[in-house]
Amino acid sequence: MPTLNYKKTYWLKIPLFDNLFIKILNYNRNKIHNIFLKETEYTIKNSILDIGTTNSEDNSQNVILQKTRDNDKVYSLSNQDITNLKNIFPNIKEFIIADGKSSELKENFVDIVFSSATIEHVGSFENQLLFLKEAIRIAKKTVFITTPNRFYPIDFHTKIPVIHWLPKNIHRLILKTLGLHFYANEENLNLLDKKNIIKLIQKLKIKKYKIIRHKFLFMTSNYIIIINK
Repeated sequence: MPTLNYKKTYWLKIPLFDNLFIKILNYNRNKIHNIFLKETEYTIKNSILDIGTTNSEDNSQNVILQKTRDNDKVYSLSNQDITNLKNIFPNIKEFIIADGKSSELKENFVDIVFSSATIEHVGSFENQLLFLKEAIRIAKKTVFITTPNRFYPIDFHTKIPVIHWLPKNIHRLILKTLGLHFYANEENLNLLDKKNIIKLIQKLKIKKYKIIRHKFLFMTSNYIIIINK
């Protein structure tokens, strides 16, 4: 996952709006975490790897780490330097710095792989394919991945409505024009819709999977992909 400087990369910088936006994100993340607990039938006997941990110390980030209890077996993986989180989340078993598309972790390293809003940040469709394939390799039982819906009216990264519905080359050109060069780069943002997700699943010939539509304000804001091995 790329390193983000929110002050530089977000288009709208209105404190009241930003606070509301964070509250919405936290609401969604907590709801998705509840779905995670239910769908994976999680118990403290299960080990978890969170792929895509950010090095942000903001309490709106890293929901799995925020929810980790004393007896949980949770590992964290990121391509960022996340050593600053060791003192903040002392219950985490290990902080691993590696590429989520090609880590050196052993097969079936943990029972469950969790990844929240990371797959849209790994680059091209081919990179997203590698990311999903690696998550499946590492998980012994279940892969639980979330990603924003490209066709939700507002893009949660730029906070700009509707323009992300345009063809991707036009969307990126507009972002560049607005000065949002970071998000105009496919390596940093490549939003998915349901068709893209199904195409990924078909390419990897995955048989046991479920796609859940998570809704906010009656519209699908996020997709949750659950793969059982």
